[in-house]
This record gives sequence, structure tokens and C-alpha cells, in this order.
Amino acid sequence: MMSDHDATKPKATKTEQPGDSQHAKADKDGRLLSDELEGIPTAVPQEGDGYRKAGQSALTVETGRGLTKEDLERINTRRGLIQLLQQKDVDLEAVRKILLYEEELKCLQVEMVRLQRWVQSSGQRIAILVEGRDAAGKGGTIRRFTEHLNPRAMRVVALPRPTEQERGQWYFQRYIQQLPNKGEIVFFDRSWYNRAVVEPVMGFCTKKEHQRFLQQVTEFEHMLYEDGVTLIKFWFSISKEEQQQRFEARRKNPLKQWKLSPVDEKAQELWDSYTRYKEEMFSKTHTTFSPWIIVKANDKQAARLESLRYVLNLFPYKGKEESKTRLAPDPNVVTRYHRKMIELDF
Repeated sequence: MMSDHDATKPKATKTEQPGDSQHAKADKDGRLLSDELEGIPTAVPQEGDGYRKAGQSALTVETGRGLTKEDLERINTRRGLIQLLQQKDVDLEAVRKILLYEEELKCLQVEMVRLQRWVQSSGQRIAILVEGRDAAGKGGTIRRFTEHLNPRAMRVVALPRPTEQERGQWYFQRYIQQLPNKGEIVFFDRSWYNRAVVEPVMGFCTKKEHQRFLQQVTEFEHMLYEDGVTLIKFWFSISKEEQQQRFEARRKNPLKQWKLSPVDEKAQELWDSYTRYKEEMFSKTHTTFSPWIIVKANDKQAARLESLRYVLNLFPYKGKEESKTRLAPDPNVVTRYHRKMIELDF
């Protein structure tokens, strides 16, 4: 039995070991106090898993740019930032161009949202065909068009090769099913014009099928025009050298290697054949109600911005007068095809 004397003795306490979490002090709510957190045992940090040695800047570890504490303090001033970028061999003009591009793109995308609202409210039907050689920037441009649009009133159509059943149909039949409904914008990432250039070049159609297409397509598009469908036909034009560089970039980038196909692999070899069929397509399918719009696309950013401007400039949508940016396209980037010109790839 414990005596009164024993009860008055101070109880022996267990000596707290460094890092013993069970004896870390807590506040009245049971939360660990900040000065005791270091007592909680943790795994030993290793370089390479986010750990950095004392005095080592996070920017140094993550980017390898070697920014010091003094560098970071200088960023707070305009002059210091410019000097820092110059010392780090940063291309100031390239940075400036990117910032201006992002600012312009945002303004134009705001206008695209306004345009889409007008299309929905007025019941317009708009089909935008985006054609061009492989690696001309078609898909990237479509993404900039659609990035902030309501997907319920917009679609992107990129049809695979026709099935055996579709091969037995009228050529335009599977495309008719994809045409815009009332209040809708549809983007075609390649369209029925596959039969004008890609198919004859690659031997995917006969000469008779190709010629029949060229005879029928203007009548088909005139029917769409008479029925109230607005058809915009873009051709993104790049140089042979630029195409080769983009192919090489895709081969080296594991996130873009899926874009390379057997057709792409032959694009350089068959360059002149593509040019011949392209020119025939322009001369026989360019009409007043459905003209070809040529976009010089060696500069991807300029091509995206100016094609956006071209579309926005066509329509009298609500709020257009409130635009904070230029809507008229640059004629040095976007031009309308005419038969008297020799249309080469730029």
C-alpha cells in the first residue's frame, strides 16, 4: 500500500528523447506547437527528392540558373530585372514577344467567347475548315480557337480514315453528318479536301474519284451557302525547311511523337506533288461564296492570332465594338487566294 509520504514524492518522469513525438508539447486544442515540430522524427532527406542543402536557392535547384538571394532581390525593380535577364543570357526580345502574344491571345479569346454567344442566340451555323501541309500548325491553332469556348455549342471534327462501309458511300456523306447545327461552330481538322490533295498524292483514291470530287465540291459548298451555313476555308502554308524542322522537333519530343504518321514521313519526299495538287485545288475550288484564305504559318504565333482575327472580323456579333484589341487581320499574314497569283508555300 502506498503511504502518504510516497504520494507526496514527485513522480519520476521519462527522459524525453530527441525526436520522440509522443512527448512533443501541445496547445489546449491538442495541436503541436511550432517550436516542437522539429522533435518529430522524419525520413532523412536526400538530394534529388526536393531536398536542398542549407543556403541553396530553390531556383538554383529547380532550374539550374544559379540565381542568388541578391538576384531575387533585384527582380523587385524594373531595371534590376532587365539587367538580371541580360546577365543570364536571356533573349529579351523573345521574352517580350511571348508576353505580347499571350496578352493578344487572351483578348482575342475573349472575343471568341462573345462571338459564340452571338452564334447561339442568333442560330448561326459556322463551319471552319483548317487545311494545310503536315506540321503546318492546324491542330495548335484550333486549340487556341476553342480553348475557352462552351463545348456544348462547339465541336472539333477530325475523322479517321473511312471504314469499308463509308468507302461505298457518296464521298461527302460522312462529312454531312458532322456539319454544324443551329447555334453551333464546328472546326474541321482536315475536311473533305483530303480528296483534293492528300489522297491523290498518297494513292488513296483513283484519278477518276479525284476529278469527280473537284467537279462536285463547289456545288456541294454552294448548297451549304444557300442553306445559310457560313463556310470558312483556311490553308496554313509553311516552307519545306520549316516543315522539316517541325518533324525533327516531333521526333525528339516523346509527347509529340504520336503526331508522326507514315503520311508525314513521306511529306518531304512528295513535296512537289503536294504543291501541284494544292494549286489545282485552289484554282478549281476557290469561289466568291467559299473562298480560300491563305495563312502564312512559318510563325506559329502570328498564324494563330491573325486567323482568330479573320474569323472575328467577319461577323457582327454583340459586343464587338468593345474589343480591346485589333480585329482586322494583318494582310501580310492572312491573304485571300486569287487565280492570277502564283501561290507558293512560304
